[in-house]
Parts: sequence; C-alpha cells; structure tokens
Amino acid sequence: MRAGIVAFGLLFVGGVVAALLLERAAAPVLSAPALRRRNYRDHELATAGGIVIVLAVLVVEGARTAMAEFGVGEELSDSLLRSMVLFACFAFAFLGLIDDLLGTEADRGFRGHLQALAHGRLTTGAMKLFGGGVVAIVLTAAPGEVSGRRLLADAALVALAANLGNLLDRAPGRTIKFGLIAYVPIALVAGTGPVGLALASVVGATVGLLPADLGERLMLGDTGANLFGAVLGLAIVLETSRAVRTGVLIALVVLNLASERVSFSAVIDRTPGLRQLDRLGRRRPD
Repeated sequence: MRAGIVAFGLLFVGGVVAALLLERAAAPVLSAPALRRRNYRDHELATAGGIVIVLAVLVVEGARTAMAEFGVGEELSDSLLRSMVLFACFAFAFLGLIDDLLGTEADRGFRGHLQALAHGRLTTGAMKLFGGGVVAIVLTAAPGEVSGRRLLADAALVALAANLGNLLDRAPGRTIKFGLIAYVPIALVAGTGPVGLALASVVGATVGLLPADLGERLMLGDTGANLFGAVLGLAIVLETSRAVRTGVLIALVVLNLASERVSFSAVIDRTPGLRQLDRLGRRRPD
C-alpha cells in the first residue's frame, strides 16, 4: 500500500513538472502558424496545447519503465490496464490534433457533421467522433468478458466523455477544472491500483498545463480536451459497477445532446458557483 502511494505521488508530480518544463520548451513548435487560433477574447495564441500532455506522459512513463528494468518499482511497472489508459491518451490526442490542425468553424456539433456526411463531406470533427468511437470499442473490448450490448454502452461512455471535454473547452482552464472535479471520485475508487497509477501521470501533466491555459499562453485544444475526457471516461468504465456506468452514460448523453441547443458558457455564466469556479485564475476581460 505504502509503495503504491509513493508511486502515485511520484507519477503525479512527475507529470506536473514535465508539463511545466515542456510547455516552455515547446513554445517555438506551438507558435507555428498552423496552430494559431483566436480565443474567446479574440486574442491569437497557440492551440493543441494537449501535445504537451502527451509529451509529458511519454517522459514520465518512459522513466518509469526504465527504472523498472533496474528493479526500481518493478512490481508496479506494467499491466494491461496501464497500457489501455496510455493508448487512450495517445489515440484520442491524435484524433483531436487532426481537428486542431485541419478543422474549420463551418460544421459544428453532431448535426453539422451529419449534414456534411449527407452531402458527401467527411469533416475533421466527424473523423474525431467516429474515430473516437472505434478506439473506444477497441479499448472497452480489451479486458474481455463483456456482452455486446454492454461493450457498445461502455464505448459510447468513453467517446461521449471525450466529446464533452471538447464541448467544455470554450474558455481558459474550463475543461481542466471540470475534469479535475470529475477525477476526484474516480481517484478515490481507483486508488493506487493499475488504473489509478496510469491516471496519475496523465492528470499530473494536465494540471501542469493549467497555468499556461489560464494565462492564455496556449489553448488546451481538441488535442488536450479530447485526451482528458476520454481517459477519465475509460477510468470510469474500468473501475466502476455496471449501474454507475449506466448512470454516467445517461448523464453524458443528456449533456452532449443539450449542447446542440444550449450554450454551456451561458449556463455557467448564469449559475453562481459555476461562474466563480470558471473565472477562477483567469485573466480579467479587456
């Protein structure tokens, strides 16, 4: 138990430190014209900041694996569940990066992507949505011993969690803040088991990116929002009961459908508590 707590702390702190250092080091890459976007205040800055999360997780997990080869933390070094969390991290970040690089504002939401498909156009958003669904099916099928109906339900949970992360990413720090709130009960359930340890470096790296996100040095982008939402969704699938997963799935379906008609930003601004949380740490409007 004690070894697990120490390992969790090292992985989490390692993720934070790696992200803080890499965010500065990667500034020239993120300043490339292809990654420049205007944010909610019409300021131009780098998007796809989630690239930093991926790089930080690679550094931490690479160091963890190397140390295990020398007998340090060998008993905590590998598991199928860890591999699943890491694959979700990289795959969903890649799908989000496609949208960050090539996406446009022309087709938004489920309706926009479906209408584009009806006219023979495959949008980057549709690639992200359907690609995320396929990745989610592969991931939720990996442990085996699950019925076809449950498999599709769990895959939908992961894909919709990833999409909700994208939907929240409309203001600095918003996706990370609300994602961390969702992470607290997940962390309590996962503890220092394989999923909890795999999450530690990912969540740590995401926390390390929060100052840059709030300071508007970069935007999390679909790369980061897609990644964070998917990893949290997968952790719910791997660590909770069928009843809990069904309840979460229903909530995700409602929120994703509601986004087609309701502005989350408007709801947050009208709701005390949510408004204060959303604005905490952000720069004041010009």
